[in-house]
Amino acid sequence: MDLKQLSAPFPADAIDWRIGQAGKGASGKMYAKVLAYLTSRAVMDRLDDVCGPLNWKNDYRAGPAGGIVCALSIWDAEKKEWITKHDGAENTDIEAIKGGLSDAMKRAAVQFGIGRYLYNLGETFAECSDTKQQGWNYAKAKDGSIFYWQTPNLPAWALPAPAATPAKYGRSNHSAS
Repeated sequence: MDLKQLSAPFPADAIDWRIGQAGKGASGKMYAKVLAYLTSRAVMDRLDDVCGPLNWKNDYRAGPAGGIVCALSIWDAEKKEWITKHDGAENTDIEAIKGGLSDAMKRAAVQFGIGRYLYNLGETFAECSDTKQQGWNYAKAKDGSIFYWQTPNLPAWALPAPAATPAKYGRSNHSAS
C-alpha cells in the first residue's frame, strides 16, 4: 500500500463546487466566489482504492458545541497498528447530523492528504449569467434573484495524469448553495 497515493489529485468530475459568496458588483453584474470540495463518497472510494476496503475505518464521537469528531484510521501492515487522525465539524444546516458526519470525515481525510491540494486553489470566481446556459448551475442570491454559474476549470497542477483517471469518479451533479 502506497499511502502517497492518498494525496493524488482527483479527476475534475470528482470535484464538486459550491458558492461561498455571491452578490452583485458595482456594475450590477452577478459574481460568485466558488469553493471546490470532495464528497465523502469520493473520499471513501480513494481510501478503498489505496488502502483496501478492510484496511481503513472511521469512528465518531460528540464534539464541542454539538459538533462531531471523526477518527479516521488506516491499518499500517508494517507496524501492525492503526494510524489514526482526528478532525471535527459542526452539524450542518441541511441534514444536520448526516452533514456533520460527512464534513468531519472529509476533514479527517485531509489530515492524511486526501484533497488537501484543493486548499491551494485560492479565490476562484465562476462566470455568471442572468440567463440559463446549457450545463451551467442554478443559484439563488440572498435577494431572491436567480442566476446561473459555470463550473470553473481546474488548473493542470490540480488534475491527475490522463492515464490515472478512473471512470468511477465520473459525476455531473453540481449543487448550488
